[in-house]
Amino acid sequence: MTFQTQILTLYPEMFPGPLGVSLAGRALVEGKWACSPIQIRDFASDKHRTVDDTPAGGGAGMVLKADVMAAVVDHAVEKAPSLPVLAMTPRGKPMTQQRVRELATGPGVTILCGRFEGFDERLFEARPHIEQVSMGDIILSGGEMGALMLLDACIRLLPGVMGAPVSGDDESFEQGLLEYPHYTRPAIWEGRTIPEVLRSGDHAKIEAWRKQQAENDTRLRRPDLWERYKNARD
Repeated sequence: MTFQTQILTLYPEMFPGPLGVSLAGRALVEGKWACSPIQIRDFASDKHRTVDDTPAGGGAGMVLKADVMAAVVDHAVEKAPSLPVLAMTPRGKPMTQQRVRELATGPGVTILCGRFEGFDERLFEARPHIEQVSMGDIILSGGEMGALMLLDACIRLLPGVMGAPVSGDDESFEQGLLEYPHYTRPAIWEGRTIPEVLRSGDHAKIEAWRKQQAENDTRLRRPDLWERYKNARD
């Protein structure tokens, strides 16, 4: 089954963009996923194809109009009613690897890309099926870069995209921890050696060492993840 993607954007030329190369690009050519950008301006009702207006109450910037955004979302839902609709916004719920895995096992996703100061809030009141998501505590020029990140995260999990089915099982966030550190040849580099346990051939010791390293790094670097991991274990 092909993973269908619809990207609602003011800049459809940004897609597939970097997703047209490497693993995602090969998967696109092989039909494992499909990319369908939709120009938001096509759903504006005036001759200037206006998609934004000044914020009510004053303030800097412009706000994406609810009527135009609703029209493009309704069009996308009519085309592919089985796809969940996600809106890229820093006001959204943080995206997680668990949610990525849920999306990757589904039929695909429709992504609405924000711009300017964001969306008229009435859009989400009138279309409660839209899931507001954020790709991190940062501000981007628009939702397109976030959409590319999300799509890449999903596409790499599709069957046959990564070389081995278990390639992603031990990665950061999959088990609630950051991934353990990696090493490769040469065994000695600038006076630094690969840890002895990794050269021992004792797989039980290696597994225990990797788990300990993952726990230590998570505790030190991501105390928020560490607290959730501890609570889940308890």
